[in-house]
Amino acid sequence: MLYSNLPTLDLHGYDRDYARILILDFLEDQHKMKNKQIIIVHGIGTGILRKMTQNTLKKHPYVLEYKIDNFNDGMTVVTLK
Repeated sequence: MLYSNLPTLDLHGYDRDYARILILDFLEDQHKMKNKQIIIVHGIGTGILRKMTQNTLKKHPYVLEYKIDNFNDGMTVVTLK
């Protein structure tokens, strides 16, 4: 599936705490705009941002499901309610 037309948040260069705030704001905005699928790019690196992203998504009420992309494990595809 091509994701180029989906709303995307790129977390490269941000620390864990600021990235979490960006994710929460992004989820809120996308929910208001009624987007059903979004992308969060966290990169591969040491996995710190990926773990934080998944923990944030796991607990968020707007998130229906999320998964690491099959072809790019540096991004997570999120489906919103």
